[in-house]
Amino acid sequence: MTKYAFILAFAFVAVLACNRVSAVTDFPAVGAAAPGFNLTTNEGKQVNLNDFKGQWVVLYFYPKDFTSGCTLEARNFQRDIAKYEAAKAVILGVSVDTAESHKEFCAKEGLNFKLLSDTDAKVSEQYGSIMEYNGAKLSARNTFIIDPQGKVAKVFEKVKVAGHSEEVLAALAGLQKQ
Repeated sequence: MTKYAFILAFAFVAVLACNRVSAVTDFPAVGAAAPGFNLTTNEGKQVNLNDFKGQWVVLYFYPKDFTSGCTLEARNFQRDIAKYEAAKAVILGVSVDTAESHKEFCAKEGLNFKLLSDTDAKVSEQYGSIMEYNGAKLSARNTFIIDPQGKVAKVFEKVKVAGHSEEVLAALAGLQKQ
């Protein structure tokens, strides 16, 4: 009986340890330099994070083009694009979709901001924004505000799309007042 109690206790501890490990996220720390990247846009051009030095950057990660939540999130950023421009901020969306998929998504939804293709998921991993779905790696829905000096100013984890653009705009306004 003691043997079974020991095995059961060991299994319980192992499950707890695994749950803790899977819950650990490696987001870049607020105040740290944002991880650099070089990715292909929906226009087929290469973009580097350094291209945006001197500007505020809203870097949002999302799972998949043409899905309901991702479409709503993109539409809301597009709806508010004039407010982002007034705040001197650029919006960059990142997913593991191809540049061609992004091009079609932007055309269908009338998006006027860049979507970046992270097909190998390396940038998503650098930003702690990776998940698995049916065995495939996808970008997890997180958003980062990067300041004009290239430092992470704010992290939004496990974003809920409804109201997210407004939430980002409010945070951006607060950060710009500091």
